[in-house]
Amino acid sequence: MTLILKNAIILDVKKQQKIQRSIVIDSDGNIQHVFSSNEIETYLDHSTEAKVMDCEGYYISPGLINAHAHLFASGKPLNKKVNPTFLKLGYKLLSTKIGNFCVKNIMKRNALIELQNGVTTLRSLGEFFYQDVSLRDEFIQKRKVAPTLLVAGFFLSTTDGHGAPYLALEGDSPWEGRKNVRKNIKKGVDWIKICVTGGVTDAKKLGEAGSLQLTEEEIKAICSEAHKNNTSVAAHVESTEGVRIALKGGVDTIEHGAEMDEEIIELFKNNPYSLKGYSSLVPTFQAAAPFALLKPELTGLNNITYINGKSIYYSMLKGYQQALGNNISFGIGNDASMSFVTHYDFWRELRLHKKLGSQNNFEIIKAATLQNAKLLNIDKEYGSIEIGKKADLLITSKDPTIDLKNLSEIVSVFKHGQPVAQYKYKKYKNLDTLLDI
Repeated sequence: MTLILKNAIILDVKKQQKIQRSIVIDSDGNIQHVFSSNEIETYLDHSTEAKVMDCEGYYISPGLINAHAHLFASGKPLNKKVNPTFLKLGYKLLSTKIGNFCVKNIMKRNALIELQNGVTTLRSLGEFFYQDVSLRDEFIQKRKVAPTLLVAGFFLSTTDGHGAPYLALEGDSPWEGRKNVRKNIKKGVDWIKICVTGGVTDAKKLGEAGSLQLTEEEIKAICSEAHKNNTSVAAHVESTEGVRIALKGGVDTIEHGAEMDEEIIELFKNNPYSLKGYSSLVPTFQAAAPFALLKPELTGLNNITYINGKSIYYSMLKGYQQALGNNISFGIGNDASMSFVTHYDFWRELRLHKKLGSQNNFEIIKAATLQNAKLLNIDKEYGSIEIGKKADLLITSKDPTIDLKNLSEIVSVFKHGQPVAQYKYKKYKNLDTLLDI
């Protein structure tokens, strides 16, 4: 049956303007018409079957797209460092059929929390045991009202590199890199995720976060293997030199990022080894800001993590500001599942972009919708409210172009024209209070 969302205030992210329109959604979940007030009355006069939802006074945005997320955890930080023996035992249990089932159910719950909070599409950049591939396929095959997932399976890392051994396939040469790409592609991933440098969360000493791990030759081999299969490569990078060799190797997106120089700026804008001829930046402030802006006694971080995290945050911030100043393509992702990053508050990432950059609210909403869709190569179907695109929509009671937090004032979410069920889930009040920074 045709669904009509009548007389809403539509956010046209392409033109960055607000207009009062009615949206007609066909039975396949596509936007069939976008009518003015007079046009919709004429249409209704000739329509035999249509369900009408009065949206006067409400705001309709394209569904949000989270360009960097994970689904394996809640985002609530661990109070204590996990014992290595317990970690190995837990991983062994999770690798069983029952363990895989549990992992997938956790991921499904978190994906649906993202959806009911307005994230209708997300790129999941690293999960356990290819349960992200399985979950994506389940959502598609069973036609569930669920977010569109683009998935990466295991990280590709060096031996004992970032994410290894539990979340990564390890390799120490160009050919081992190619082999691991082939493994992931055979399993059905949409993206390849590589770890060019060390990371904050698993660093064991000062300076390890951002230290080079993969070599330029290894990155080139990985990108070549992925690109010949028309698969894009996302790179975890947290240092200037890491960004440089990742771009020279041909990666398509830099995740997190760092301060740039002129060579790096030019490589972002003109990258002959990437699939599109340029590369994009996806900073993740929601995951990094608590490490830098909150006192360790509030976050419970040890000294190594705090100092590493603070250094990475300010370098990433500088890189983002340079990207804006040099017209470098960028997207928005929050690294959901990491400590301090829950699945119900993607609006916080948008608010941090506003606070830390030079863009207005409308430009940031465009980045989290249409720009992210282009970055993920899905803009023909998603990212804006246009005839022929999928009806992925977020209806709010307040204007998000006035205050980005209004994206949390949700009336309804629609995925492919279907209303998204709202159910109760756990929120972390103490954490939410802590994150109001």
